[in-house]
Amino acid sequence: MYQNLQTQNIDNIADFIDLRSDTVTKPDAQLREVMAAADVGDDVYGDDPNVNALQAEMAEKLGKEAGLFLPSSTQSNLVAMLTHNARGDEILVGRKYHIFKYEAGGAAVLGGLTYDPLPVRDDGSLNPEDIHAAIKPDDSHFPINTTLVLENTNSGQAISMERTMAAVEAGRAHNLNVHLDGARMFNACVKLGVDAPTMAAPFDSINICLSKGLGAPVGAVLVGSKDFIHKAKRWRKMLGGGMRQAGIIAAAGRFALHNYVDDLADDHRRAKALADALNETGRYDVIYQDNQTNMLFVHLDKDRAKKLGAHMRDHKIIVSAGTESRIVLHRNIDDNQLDQIISAFKSFNG
Repeated sequence: MYQNLQTQNIDNIADFIDLRSDTVTKPDAQLREVMAAADVGDDVYGDDPNVNALQAEMAEKLGKEAGLFLPSSTQSNLVAMLTHNARGDEILVGRKYHIFKYEAGGAAVLGGLTYDPLPVRDDGSLNPEDIHAAIKPDDSHFPINTTLVLENTNSGQAISMERTMAAVEAGRAHNLNVHLDGARMFNACVKLGVDAPTMAAPFDSINICLSKGLGAPVGAVLVGSKDFIHKAKRWRKMLGGGMRQAGIIAAAGRFALHNYVDDLADDHRRAKALADALNETGRYDVIYQDNQTNMLFVHLDKDRAKKLGAHMRDHKIIVSAGTESRIVLHRNIDDNQLDQIISAFKSFNG
């Protein structure tokens, strides 16, 4: 997924439509105004009013007791794993899930934890039978299973509550902690028509990213019980995540949380429109399933992918052109730009 994400030979990226990720969104004038006007304080002392408000508001929105603001989703997930587990414990997680595949093995490197990566089904979910089968006996030869990690969305797929609950119940049958990497959970909520407290209810902890679909410039919030967040705060400090006048970015997160969630439906609509347009050409192998949100994937051979990347750059569009090109719609792309994107894809004959 992350191949060829860095731009090359692009002098002014602001002139381009960027389809690499929803992390590339830039704050608009209104959001910059909110940030500039933010009240701030030293968050390590617990004095920043916007950080305190963001933590409380996210926890309330998800129906949990407390929240913790962190610089990134990767650190948020890592803090959750360090809080839930002791050295030598084992985490059950999907093989394609971000916490296993794209977070540099942080829980293993920094926490002395092991992973047992499980196969991920076509809809992004885990099979409960695979969870049961992965549980190790109480024997000194094996690590102790302590935590199950789920993800929603996975590769842009919104996983149904039915599938989610089946996996959670399998984990609970073995007394596992259950963590949700919900970096794009609000995309799943909008796609499935499920409110945030309902989606969050089965989990002991949830990571929410502010800088993906929600469009804030930086940050994540980890939520859970008061006791869990109290312990997590120590890990955040140890990992260097204690920030000072962080209200400038927390204010952006608060504004996004209260104003941008409903806009995610437009990203989903545009992703489907793009997938339909590419399919209509008959010249692209498009992966877009019914539970897809703001992402689609295009499969190309290596030579054609390289030509596509160059062609799109000529049309002022950036794509992560690889054999599996991930295309992500986000709040910085409007309907006029969508028309430009479709036209550029249609004019490619490589």
